[in-house]
Amino acid sequence: MDARSETELAPTTNRTTTERTSDRELVVTRTFNAPARIVFEAWTTPELFKRWWVPKSLGVSLHSCELDARTGGTYRLVFGDDAATQMEFFGRYIEVIPHSRIVWTNDEGGEGGPVTTVTFEEKAGQTMLVIHDLYPSKEAADDGAGSLDGMPETLDQLDELLVSLGATAARS
Repeated sequence: MDARSETELAPTTNRTTTERTSDRELVVTRTFNAPARIVFEAWTTPELFKRWWVPKSLGVSLHSCELDARTGGTYRLVFGDDAATQMEFFGRYIEVIPHSRIVWTNDEGGEGGPVTTVTFEEKAGQTMLVIHDLYPSKEAADDGAGSLDGMPETLDQLDELLVSLGATAARS
């Protein structure tokens, strides 16, 4: 393996930033040492998504992952530590632009759930990922702000997956 390949396969040293940009908006940013195409696939391929989405420290598993990642498609995720304590998250994809942008609704809370937009911006083989949650009210954003706590760990797990995918591709 040449030095360039080793650099491309290394996890990023960038850390996840989380911020509240307004009363209704939460934003998470992270850069990955991977092309946007691969990062996008990790967000839209159920077998890959299941490998990184749930923070391991929570001690729960992603039991079911249905992603029809296309404009007008739907998703459904079922988490839990056993059959008795499962949580379900679901919604629909409003916009999907391959390797660039995904926008979805979060419908499990009923009408007026947040809308999540994820953008993938590639520069020099790295991808800046921005997750933007827009809530219907300040109160809803206050409730959702707790979800930011697990994002650094979740995105660290995504980084590890991207490294393993790069290592697999480099060997084939």
